[in-house]
Amino acid sequence: MAPRVDRKTWPLFRNDSGLQETNTHMMRRIFVLTVVFLTMSAPWAADTRFLQGLGAPLYQRIDSEIIGRPYHIYTMLPAGYEESPDRYYPTVYVLDGGALFPLLAAYYRYLNFGQEVPDLILVGISYGNDNFGEGNFRATDYTAISDERDYWGGAGRFQRFLGDELFPQIEAVYRSRADRRVIFGQSIGGQFVLYTALTQPGLFWGHIASNPALHRNLPFFLKDHAKPANTGDRSRLFVASGSKDDATFRGPALQWIQHWSGKEDNPWQLKTMTLDGHSHMSAPPASFRQGMIWLFSSEQTPHIQ
Repeated sequence: MAPRVDRKTWPLFRNDSGLQETNTHMMRRIFVLTVVFLTMSAPWAADTRFLQGLGAPLYQRIDSEIIGRPYHIYTMLPAGYEESPDRYYPTVYVLDGGALFPLLAAYYRYLNFGQEVPDLILVGISYGNDNFGEGNFRATDYTAISDERDYWGGAGRFQRFLGDELFPQIEAVYRSRADRRVIFGQSIGGQFVLYTALTQPGLFWGHIASNPALHRNLPFFLKDHAKPANTGDRSRLFVASGSKDDATFRGPALQWIQHWSGKEDNPWQLKTMTLDGHSHMSAPPASFRQGMIWLFSSEQTPHIQ
């Protein structure tokens, strides 16, 4: 039997006007407490204004007609950009920008403060997630064709996206020097750096490949794909391999280094380096620093203003 409710003593069931006001007041209190609880238990919205190391990056989405997919582009401008309206800057394009852009943007600002690297624009190219099934197509976009993976081999189209869609937008909006583009890539991002250095060595002035992963298609990268350039026209290529990189990746990378280091008519000036103590995943900051210092050293090019 259901318990008997005494409607004279429980105000929620009373109908006189005074008790209706009491019920309304109670409901408001319940609503306010619910909102407070949800606000305290829900994640706070990110506000990057107070992460000064990121340099207040600017965001734009590019829906590529060439690729048929969107890319999320983050751009960090150098300190003093607004105060120097006549100055144009070298621009570094960072592959896997969803992970590496925040890491290298903060690191760059430290290096720049210490005057190890020049003022420049940093552009991160992001997929927005790490999963192939949710739209991260790095294994397609960054790779040459491979008999072992049918979804590899999209590097040519991605290269066209950069040259025909991304560069024109960046260079139309920002004071970016078309003659001082640099690309940075890690792992299969490093494979794309080598791909574009081999097939279109003039697309970028500088190339930094960190722990390039060539384990599924090394023969492609041991062939000539572009005519050697005149010495004065050659771009620059820096290749770094961590001494503790997984043998699956380090072995083919060392084969590549040995092959191209012995040639005198490469389409680029080549500098290679072993990063002592670094593994596959720890190498990107060290590769970035060493590569940038070499690219912009006084022996390579005058200080860029």
